[in-house]
Amino acid sequence: MSEILPFLNRINVYLCGMKELGLISTLPINRFTDFGAYLALSSGEEVLLPKGYLLGDEKEGEEIAVFVYTDSEDRPVAVTESPKALLDEFAVLEAKEIAPFGVFMDWGLPKDLLVPKAELGQNMVVGQKYLVKVCVDFQTNRLIGVNKYRDFISEAPMDYVPGTEVSGLVFDKTDLGYKVLIEDQYEGLVFSNEVFQPLEIGDLRKFFVKKRRDDGKVDLQLLPPGRVKYEEGAEIILAMLEEKGFMPLHDKSAPEEIQKELGMSKKHFKQCIGQLYKAGKIQILENGISINSSN
Repeated sequence: MSEILPFLNRINVYLCGMKELGLISTLPINRFTDFGAYLALSSGEEVLLPKGYLLGDEKEGEEIAVFVYTDSEDRPVAVTESPKALLDEFAVLEAKEIAPFGVFMDWGLPKDLLVPKAELGQNMVVGQKYLVKVCVDFQTNRLIGVNKYRDFISEAPMDYVPGTEVSGLVFDKTDLGYKVLIEDQYEGLVFSNEVFQPLEIGDLRKFFVKKRRDDGKVDLQLLPPGRVKYEEGAEIILAMLEEKGFMPLHDKSAPEEIQKELGMSKKHFKQCIGQLYKAGKIQILENGISINSSN
């Protein structure tokens, strides 16, 4: 039973009576007070939109798109700001404060999101980013964060064959590589020795299935099947050019400038652009290098 209780604490908010909690809803203004405007909830109750979120020319009956959560005293409150994740959504959030009862995460609202101690899947460090899912604790009827992401992960479908393109959120880096949350449902990994372009915790991007493992997890790769892999430095340059189109670096650029921009020596840079030029991937111009759009 003790293993079931944490899961029960995350029961969907609709069992708790307030359908709008944790979501963006368009609600009508019922009435105004000195503190703001009271908006009508679907239950017939009201929620306060504080005065600071009003423009001053609103009228009763006018509808406003708001996010509903609870304030520091656990009272329902509406704001016109949007958090980094809504109810039942995942996000990579930064740890702001460690407390004896949990960790407060920055999710883009005045009141931080608490990950209770019982919902921590790892030790957190202030300033670092972690994968969190927004849930409801039915005992307190408040939004909480859950860091035990594997409670929500399923085995990847069998049709995840090599080459399948997927959307993934990079959420952790280990000795093996980068962990990726695929389609908010499955766990993937990109091995470190196969990362040849900038990859950061919190990046949302496309990946390609390399292999579906027997345990239901997925090995991923950054390049589509059949794409020629170049030397690591050349991959970095090509990735930046695919994003920017042009870079003001060339064989006459100062070594310090190349080192600052790419983290490589001038000799290495010249070798890399030579490889990409011969492959027809880039153009070498007088003032820099550009992607070869005709390729």
